[in-house]
Amino acid sequence: MNERVQTMVAGVAAGGVLAEQRNRVLRNTYWLLALSMVPTVLGAWIGVSTGLVSQMGAGMSAIVFLAGAFGFMFAIERFKNSSTGVLLLLGFTFFMGLMLSRIVGMVLGLSNGATLIMYAFGGTATIFLAMGALATTIKRDLTNMGKFLFVGAIMLLLAGIGNIFFQSGALMITLAVLAIGIFSAFMLYDMKRIIDGGETNYVSATLGLYLSLYNVFQSLLMLLGVFGGDRE
Repeated sequence: MNERVQTMVAGVAAGGVLAEQRNRVLRNTYWLLALSMVPTVLGAWIGVSTGLVSQMGAGMSAIVFLAGAFGFMFAIERFKNSSTGVLLLLGFTFFMGLMLSRIVGMVLGLSNGATLIMYAFGGTATIFLAMGALATTIKRDLTNMGKFLFVGAIMLLLAGIGNIFFQSGALMITLAVLAIGIFSAFMLYDMKRIIDGGETNYVSATLGLYLSLYNVFQSLLMLLGVFGGDRE
């Protein structure tokens, strides 16, 4: 009887420790995610002000983006267990802000560009909050969903690279719509993994959520620029 009681007590204690660990990872992830918005905005502002990215051709900017993004992501995962990983993540978000400046500059060139950027930001925030709420209530195991989402993201990437050469407006719009759906689902998947204890490193968790937010915001901004832009 005593052994059974001891086992039950140990199980409750272990569950409490795991719950605290999950809450700590989630809390640190949200704080780091909020902090990562600062270098992103700074990078976008510098990019728009200097026209650095806009001066590159579409092909060159794609090469720089892919090399820089995958290089940063590899380094972040390599050093995710140290403060270096946090610094690399913030450097990555600055770089991503720079690369975002091309579309931000184009939208700001519209008479209602600032309003469209706020709409895109509000839409992204709404999707993030909705996926977060869903992640806390859904009981189903979403582990298998990650494989399909990864394949979908790779297909989007390849199609996007191909469209650099095709320059199809219809394909661009289609990819933007698909990106919003896929990366919104990625938000749900990543937050559910943190809540369930499947992700224990807040740097990796932040990286995943940041990429989803970035892609949703960029896609929303693109669609709003195409369909809601006022051109004088």
